[in-house]
Amino acid sequence: MNYLSVENVSKSYGMLVLFENLSFGINQGQKIGFVAKNGTGKTSLLNILAGKDTPDSGIVTYRKDLNVAFLSQETELNPSLTIEETIFSTNLPILKIIERYEKAIQNPDDIEEMQKTIDAMDANQAWDFETTYKQILSKLKLDNIKVKVEKLSGGQKKRLALAQTLLTFPDLLILDEPTNHLDLEMIEWLEEYFAKENFTLFMVTHDRYFLERVCNEILELEDGTLYSYKGNYSYYLQKKEERLENEAGEIAKAKQLYNKELEWMRRQPKARTTKSKSRIDDFHEIKERAGKRRKDHQVQLEINMERMGTKINEFHNVSKSFGEKKILDKFNYNFQPGERIGIIGKNGTGKSTYLNILTGAIPPDSGKITIGETVKFGYYTQDGIQVKEGKKVIDVIRDFGDYIPLKKGRQISASQLLERFLFDRKKQYDYVEKLSGGERKRLYLCTVLIQNPNFLILDEPTNDLDIVTLNVLENFLLDFPGCLVVVSHDRYFMDKIVDHLFVFKGNAEIEDFPGNYSDFRIYEDSQPVEKEENTTSEAKANWLNEKPKVKLSYNEQKEFKNLEKEIHKLEQERDALQNKFATENWDGAEIDKQSVKLQELIEKIDEKINRWFALSLKMEE
Repeated sequence: MNYLSVENVSKSYGMLVLFENLSFGINQGQKIGFVAKNGTGKTSLLNILAGKDTPDSGIVTYRKDLNVAFLSQETELNPSLTIEETIFSTNLPILKIIERYEKAIQNPDDIEEMQKTIDAMDANQAWDFETTYKQILSKLKLDNIKVKVEKLSGGQKKRLALAQTLLTFPDLLILDEPTNHLDLEMIEWLEEYFAKENFTLFMVTHDRYFLERVCNEILELEDGTLYSYKGNYSYYLQKKEERLENEAGEIAKAKQLYNKELEWMRRQPKARTTKSKSRIDDFHEIKERAGKRRKDHQVQLEINMERMGTKINEFHNVSKSFGEKKILDKFNYNFQPGERIGIIGKNGTGKSTYLNILTGAIPPDSGKITIGETVKFGYYTQDGIQVKEGKKVIDVIRDFGDYIPLKKGRQISASQLLERFLFDRKKQYDYVEKLSGGERKRLYLCTVLIQNPNFLILDEPTNDLDIVTLNVLENFLLDFPGCLVVVSHDRYFMDKIVDHLFVFKGNAEIEDFPGNYSDFRIYEDSQPVEKEENTTSEAKANWLNEKPKVKLSYNEQKEFKNLEKEIHKLEQERDALQNKFATENWDGAEIDKQSVKLQELIEKIDEKINRWFALSLKMEE
């Protein structure tokens, strides 16, 4: 069933053309990831699909009575409402029923109203919905539902907007960077939620694991052309590579033909026959094909890093607290040359505070931090670039010098450096405030790297960066010879560039884990539910050599984790129903009906148990 059709849609801002004549459709059940470079109008297209903006030309056609929900990067919440009131403000009839019931609970003396609300809850199956919305709020760490929106942090507001959007249960859900401001646990929950619920999705996200595990189609906008790939992110990468190879072959053939035709043209044929005129026309078309260049600009990062001595950064019994909240407690660590550490942990466990202590921006309460004389920090913070209004992109770089030193004694101009960061000559003279979010992040990254750091600290560097820039940044970081510390919820990024992790567990507990994020998840999943308190450091250090030989696919692993919960829930339902046979005064017809239901439950339990054993045996092979 077609939900939405886009026909020849175009959008420009002044002389800046974002896209022209785009056409595609969204059908029921599709989960589409939209991939494009920063500055090509991803957010503008989402706004058009959501009805928040209109195209300059073309039309968007919706199926009649289609319920569309849109999660934008800019939250629009009423600051005077509480979290609970914000949820209930959604225009959904079932929420009004639950809200009426919640109010009736506050006035138990009104027995008639209480009975009416209970009947309404039963009739509309609102009990399950109430459980669902409270579970979603809990998963998104929004447990205090009485707190007002104005008291929430930016990340909490984004998570509340996500919860509100999910709870409309739309036919079509449009998402702009849904994983921003979510910690790793929340992102994994959202992946499972989308896999379980029958949503139709159209999303922009830089989270490549999210694209891999959620999407069943990738739509790519490149050089003004739309390409559709009917598969997940891995399939997209494979088929895109094949397309590029085919294009390269076609261009090579066109060049050969062009050289042949060029020789003919140079002979200046005198006979202007219809055939020769046609050949001349064909020549100009061949010339255009042969001269085609792929615009695969890459951020070439060849900045000249200063050499680092043997003494880098040492923590000696460092402690830090904010009131009753402990961040570090007699923390000791000695950084080694070339070390690459990823930092993970739930929001509020002190990750950013640790980075500020590391660089000396925040002093510790006690203990000592020794920084080597040759250490030069490059610190990319979540705050982003701070630029005075009216400043142009080129001026931001020229503040560091008209010429920037590179490796082997070479140098380039500020303008040339910006070109390597994907800012063309025209874009360099734009005002910074006119840049997109991703372009501002890219400019900020440029200002950090051109200062030649040998100890690089990146706090959520992947937010708002397009996938093309992320791939190039990763390749640079893999070759970066200095120390690297990264805080990120981008699991793909972390897996690719870090060697071990600092896992912030809260209350000043920090675990040094010898592996990347995927290694850590496998390790965590392999541990018993109730872990022994005295786990030896040797067991943690050697786990990589002893980790279980899991032969399950990602979906099978996810299924296996859920089976125990499902079996337990079904067994509870079975036991409750069996008890009713003894306590309820059912007639013969009702007994027959409930007996059938009981038999169905027993068969379903047997089916789940058999599946659990099958997966268990597969893991042990």
